[in-house]
Amino acid sequence: MFLFGARQTGKSTLLKERFKEAVYYDLLNPTVRKAFKHNPNLLWEALQDKPAGTLIIVDEIQKVPELLDIVHSLMVDKGLFFILSGSSARKLKRSGANTLGGRAIPETLYPLVWPEVTDFQIDRAVQNGMIPRHYMVENATKRLSGYVKVYLDEEIREEGEVRELDAFERFMEVAAISDGEILNYSNIAADCGVSAKTVKSYFQILYDTLIGYEIPAFKKEIKRKIVQAPKFYYFDVGIANYLMRRHALQRGTEEYGHAFEHFVIQEIIAYKGYNYKWDVISYWHTYDQKEVDIIIGDAKVAIEIKSTEHVENKHKKGLNAFSEEHPDCRLLLVSLDPITRKSGNTEFLYLLDFLKMLWNGDIF
Repeated sequence: MFLFGARQTGKSTLLKERFKEAVYYDLLNPTVRKAFKHNPNLLWEALQDKPAGTLIIVDEIQKVPELLDIVHSLMVDKGLFFILSGSSARKLKRSGANTLGGRAIPETLYPLVWPEVTDFQIDRAVQNGMIPRHYMVENATKRLSGYVKVYLDEEIREEGEVRELDAFERFMEVAAISDGEILNYSNIAADCGVSAKTVKSYFQILYDTLIGYEIPAFKKEIKRKIVQAPKFYYFDVGIANYLMRRHALQRGTEEYGHAFEHFVIQEIIAYKGYNYKWDVISYWHTYDQKEVDIIIGDAKVAIEIKSTEHVENKHKKGLNAFSEEHPDCRLLLVSLDPITRKSGNTEFLYLLDFLKMLWNGDIF
């Protein structure tokens, strides 16, 4: 199994606690990494006498992709089982590394999600994000700063991903301004001082290193002409907040609203990632400025996200417009209004009630 996930999502902790009897190799350890880089066959020598069925964990496999040929041989010839974890599949793809001939199932570990947090605090999650080390503290600014620096130094500089690190760092800040927005490569390129082609390659680096992802546009046109470009999100709202210098979010502000929307979508993305049979997700935006934040499947469920503590009918405009074209769609409006109720054909859901429904599998 390949277990991928961005840095500090808890891959190593999870594997060490869940598989305490496994043989474990940590390629973040410079000594171990250097030894295997110099001679990948050391892995064969160390494991060739292990009984069939032995579990071996190789952490940060992208650091020494040459080991995958040895892993393949040990699986086929010796019947050993492997969990290979990493924060990026990019180097594996670029190097043409052995992907184990379909024998390894790819899985992704996301930041913490609502059911995993016993003391869940909405405002802390919206401000700090859900990376474990960040959520646990009241003020995560220093930890977020360190996180971005390590990402730039180890994922970007050390791996030689870009020639100009300063340009990429500027791009990350501009990309944060586009977080949750429809992508316009030309505008971002102008703000960064690089070409649109370079911006596209930078976004691909974010995707390959699991720092960002896209949500596609809903494609089915009925009456209104709809936007077709995707939206971009950082994988954790705390990263977007830090890069945008949103260090003291207050309810009722536009900045809090953006972060709140991001957090809810982050939970939906994680739920979909952990539940293979869940349908595709997209967003809907028309050229006459009607929008719905999340569409599940072929208009099975439409979800609008508002950070208001007092939901009113005016907040249903996007859902109403979508319902005109897709009358059988379930309509949900998620907010901080503590009274869950129904208004016409729209369900007003308090955030915590929505999260309970989501993780119980009750959305559709």
